[in-house]
Formats: sequence, C-alpha cells, structure tokens
Amino acid sequence: MIDPELLATLCCPACRAPLTPKGPDRLLCGGPGCGLLYRIEDEIPILLVEEAIAPEDRPRGLDS
Repeated sequence: MIDPELLATLCCPACRAPLTPKGPDRLLCGGPGCGLLYRIEDEIPILLVEEAIAPEDRPRGLDS
C-alpha cells in the first residue's frame, strides 16, 4: 500500500484531481469526466497518462 503522506500530495497528471486508493495496487482519479486508473508497483505509483486505464477500457469489477 502507498504511504498516506505521499498519497496526500499526489494528483492525477491528466486533470489534477485527487487520487484515491482502489485496492492494494491501484489509484483512481476522482476528477469529473476523468476517472483514470493508475497502477502501483513496489509501492511506487505509475502516474503516466499513457499507461493509465480509462473507465471505458476497464474490465468489469476493476472500478468498483
């Protein structure tokens, strides 16, 4: 899981909205109209827009 202090400083690189944890290895953008899902590898968030999963591309159950 990601450090809470680090999480408090992170934002979505696409829209600058806050990110919230989704399970142990994902961060979800809370921005209206955005909703990108970023992965976490070895406690390091991978905040690359081109590697994020868009809401319409997510498998069922990954966004809940």
